[in-house]
Amino acid sequence: MALLKVIEWADNSPNTIVYKIDTRKNVIKRGSALTVREGQVAVFCDKGRMADVFLPGYYKLETDSLPILTSLLSWKYGFETPFKSEIYFVNTTRFAKQRWGTANPIMLRDPDFGAVRVRGYGTYSFRIKDAYVFMTELSGSHSTFRTEDITDHIRSMLVMAISDAMGESGVSVVDMAANLLELSDVVKKSLDKRFEEMGLELVDFNFENVSLPAELEKAMDENARLGMMRRNVDVYTQMAQADALKEAAKNPGMAGSTMSAGLGLGMGMHMMNAMNGGMAANNAGTARKICPECGAQVPADSRFCTACGAGLSGAAGATCAKCGAKLAPGAKFCAECGTPVATVCPKCGAKLAPGAKFCAECGQKIG
Repeated sequence: MALLKVIEWADNSPNTIVYKIDTRKNVIKRGSALTVREGQVAVFCDKGRMADVFLPGYYKLETDSLPILTSLLSWKYGFETPFKSEIYFVNTTRFAKQRWGTANPIMLRDPDFGAVRVRGYGTYSFRIKDAYVFMTELSGSHSTFRTEDITDHIRSMLVMAISDAMGESGVSVVDMAANLLELSDVVKKSLDKRFEEMGLELVDFNFENVSLPAELEKAMDENARLGMMRRNVDVYTQMAQADALKEAAKNPGMAGSTMSAGLGLGMGMHMMNAMNGGMAANNAGTARKICPECGAQVPADSRFCTACGAGLSGAAGATCAKCGAKLAPGAKFCAECGTPVATVCPKCGAKLAPGAKFCAECGQKIG
């Protein structure tokens, strides 16, 4: 039986959490050296019972350095003869970039879309916080305990916490991508205590993405497309024509009908706009006319301008300013009362409209 003079563990594996020193053919003598490196903890056990725990450092194994084991083995006067003990080294460094993902979709009740199935994935990191609790709760007496021995258990805890966080957030799946950091914090805080109960510490937790069902993404894309169409009909028309040309290129045999449909849609929209504009113009033209003297708009059946009082041609003709009788075209005197037909204002000399009762320039009464 060999003597263990130096006890240490040179960890070369990135995923080993607990490693047991093989002491089946070795015994520990008084004064043996124990080296515990940074990021490690050494645990001595006797017959399955955990005894002394050593933090990073260099130790000479004496009665004073093994108080619990001394008590368990009833060394009243210290140990003089070699003894056997189970020795475990626990890796306390961070186990980073552990992957998580939802094997099955998580059902959420979305305020906008109703019941929706979503998936998510990301990363998390953990470390051993209490080696004594961790060995009691999880690793036990396994000679080697690796990250893959615990990741399934951790993932199930994560998925439950993620489902609760998403369901209670009230955030629409459309806005969830913009709130991943907040969701990550909520999930981590909800799991801190449960990790501590296993002797672990959840160092960080991150969402990388939340994916939606393909049919929902398609509906959202179409909704965005329709919104753009409502904002700009011309842009939508161009898009429809472009889509028609693409389809025609993919299916040469359908080129004629496809192009006709796309171009017809665009032409139809433009024709409707033109017809609406024309009808508006016609309605405006039949309802009003313009005074030739002052340019004001007046009702089409007006005989005089409501703005300047000028007689309007095309109505009932010019009339006498004194008796109101109809004047013959070019008449210089009224045929009824003999009143001269003024052609210029006697006050300012401005040209008068036929039958005018007032001067459009100075307001002088005529006749």
